[in-house]
Amino acid sequence: MPQLQTKYFGTMAYDEESAFDFPSGLPGFKQEKAFVFIETPEYAPLVFLQSLSQPALCFLALPVLSVNPDYRLAVSAEDRASLGLDPERDPEPGDGILALALVSLHANLPPTANLMAPIVVSVRQRRALQAIRVDRVYSHQYPVSTPQQCEGVC
Repeated sequence: MPQLQTKYFGTMAYDEESAFDFPSGLPGFKQEKAFVFIETPEYAPLVFLQSLSQPALCFLALPVLSVNPDYRLAVSAEDRASLGLDPERDPEPGDGILALALVSLHANLPPTANLMAPIVVSVRQRRALQAIRVDRVYSHQYPVSTPQQCEGVC
């Protein structure tokens, strides 16, 4: 089993099936093409997107439906094709996809989630990308919670 060096979790073993390919990287991190998603019971529902190439690069994310239960995913035809999804329609829960919102932590302010550009993951293909919406239905700074609700995580 391969080993992964991380800044926040130390050295850890991971299953190669848990690594996801980001063919285009992430905006601002185009060179980062592979991540492992780390989930721990004590921080649920947080998901840590850990870079396989940079131990210090780890993004916080939440499932979009835990941020906004009414969230409607909108993915371009090009992005759907890149993920191996049906090019004719937006994916829905149960389509073998996972949608995550990157979380930003701010000093003296509640955390926010980027619902304008979620991370869309094709679980079957083990491919993912940041799907930037062309509409303005959701904000890139959607409030997640108040500091009292964070219970030491924020």
